Formats: sequence, C-alpha cells, structure tokens
Amino acid sequence: MTASATPVCTSASAAVYPSFSSYVRARGQVLQRTARSLTSNPCDAEDLLQTALTKTYLAWERIEDHRALDGYVRRALVNTRTSQWRKRKIEEFPYEELPERDPATAGAVAGDPAEQQALRDAMWRAVRRLPDRQRAMVVLRYYEDLTEVQTAELLGVSVGTVKSAVSRALGKLREDPELAHAA
Repeated sequence: MTASATPVCTSASAAVYPSFSSYVRARGQVLQRTARSLTSNPCDAEDLLQTALTKTYLAWERIEDHRALDGYVRRALVNTRTSQWRKRKIEEFPYEELPERDPATAGAVAGDPAEQQALRDAMWRAVRRLPDRQRAMVVLRYYEDLTEVQTAELLGVSVGTVKSAVSRALGKLREDPELAHAA
C-alpha cells in the first residue's frame, strides 16, 4: 500500500469485526511489504494481500489467538501465492543457452511490439537527421508511398534527382549507428 492508499478491507468490515479493521489499519503496510516480496509487481501484491485478508476475514471467528495474526496472514499470503503459481499457464521454458536466430527472420523484429516500436522510433530519429531535401524525398517515397515520378513532380525536380537523392539517403540510413544497434 502506498502512504495515501486506504487500508484494505477496513470500511466494509468495521461494523461486523471492528478488531479486524483495527488490525488491518495497524499492520497493513507491513503485510503489503510481505506481499510485495512474494510478487514481482506492486499491483499483484495488492491483489495478493486483498485475497489473503479476505481469507483472514472469513476465518476471523475461528482464529483463537489474535496475537498470532501476522503469522496467519503471512501463511495465507504464501499459500495464496503458491496456488496462483501452480495454476498459471506455463508458456516459457528456461534453457541453458539461447537458441540461434533463424537467418530468414534475423533482420525482422517479428513478434515483440516493444522491439518494433523501438525500431520505428530509431528509424524516425535517423530520418530526421537526414538533410531536408533527402528527408522529404524518403518520406514521400517510402512513408507516403509515392512513385519516383510523383515525388519529382511534387518537389519540382527531375526523376533522376529523386533517384540519386533517395539512394544517398538510404546509404546514410544503412550506415546510421543507432539503426544498426536497434536492428
């Protein structure tokens, strides 16, 4: 829980079990740290603590020694996390060595949207570093998908000028160190 967050379960339970509300107010941050140490995500830790406190609330009348509540809630946290871990669908399998990339797809960043976005961002930064005229021709040819003739007409230059300027711009993009690193 953050400092500004309301402790979990206090408002709904105050009428039935005021001692539960008092316990959560007093020990909520400590229990949140315990939950956080069991997960890799703060939001998952909050959900985990909420579930454990719900289980504790449901068993409140059966808990004989309220001095051992921290241990009870910690056990509920661990058991709940273990159950979540067992239920998860395993989609990743650890290996000693990473497999080699397929040469056919080595140049493409096929599946990871974050890598695709990083490559697009690097490409735009590299295009912005081109001289104005080359940048305009590259954008018209490849981003606006105009032909060489259409680009030449739009910019008021010859088709040969478009071809040579685009060729030089692509050469600069191929040599750009940021793009070489991103790909």
